[in-house]
Amino acid sequence: MLFPLPLRAACSLLGWFCLYKWFCRRYRHRNLEWSCRLVTLTHGILATLLSAYIGFIDGPWPLSHPGLPNTTLQVHVLCLSLGYFIFDLCWCVYFQTEGALMLAHHLVSIVGIAASLALGESGADVNAVIFGSEITNPLLQARWFLKELGRYHTFTGDLVDFLFVVLFTGVRIGVGAWLMYCELASPRPRWYIKLGGVVMYVVSWVFMVSICRFARRKSMRKYQAWRSRRSRERRKTNGHLK
Repeated sequence: MLFPLPLRAACSLLGWFCLYKWFCRRYRHRNLEWSCRLVTLTHGILATLLSAYIGFIDGPWPLSHPGLPNTTLQVHVLCLSLGYFIFDLCWCVYFQTEGALMLAHHLVSIVGIAASLALGESGADVNAVIFGSEITNPLLQARWFLKELGRYHTFTGDLVDFLFVVLFTGVRIGVGAWLMYCELASPRPRWYIKLGGVVMYVVSWVFMVSICRFARRKSMRKYQAWRSRRSRERRKTNGHLK
């Protein structure tokens, strides 16, 4: 390791902050949350791609080999994400834009990543959790940007919501349950790494409850709008026949 881990994490934090300031200058006509969301979107895409490469190509496979020593690439990605989560947590606390659940999610992420880096193990497991957590993030940010641009109530907005619900349910809940089982069944990971995985999965389920309520409300609104449209069309047709 050329640089100590705290220095790498600090450089990552500085890098995300500099990117945020650049976005603020580039989009000075927008509010500050616009720039922060762009940073979040950038991290979501990078973290998803890098963690997917680690899990599916570089290895080891987290479902069969949890708790193994960290590889160099895993350490790089963990430091990258650690700096981002620290930046975003500080931003959210300072501007008071998020609720307790999101802040808890960030805190657990920071503690879990820091623990893996300090122990020098379980990098594959934590990267898998990052992949599951961040794969839906670009869609979440796209939804926010569509609202800001006044294009949310379109087919694109419906498609983004649909893909978000499907990915969240399939990956964070479905695959997340499989990963948690493998983590708990393996004797290698430390108990507090296992505990962190359980906490993250519980947080995902709390988010899932809110998502189900949102999906139900939106489906009911769409159904009511469809029935109202059908009723108007029938009245017009009947009037024409008469």
